[in-house]
Amino acid sequence: MVEITKDMIIGDILAVHPGNAAILMASGMGCVGCPSAQGESLEEAAMVHGLEVEDLVKSLNDFVQQQNQ
Repeated sequence: MVEITKDMIIGDILAVHPGNAAILMASGMGCVGCPSAQGESLEEAAMVHGLEVEDLVKSLNDFVQQQNQ
């Protein structure tokens, strides 16, 4: 299993599992498909949107773990 980290690029997080887009969008990142998301880290995006990156990392990793069971 790939572990998602705050340093990962949004595009790479979506490549781990496309369902991660729903988690990011529900958190307030409605632009996960925009061009900047392909070069922006999760930490950078969280900062722009005023979100706690560690909470996002946990949610994303929990989701991926559930999908791999």
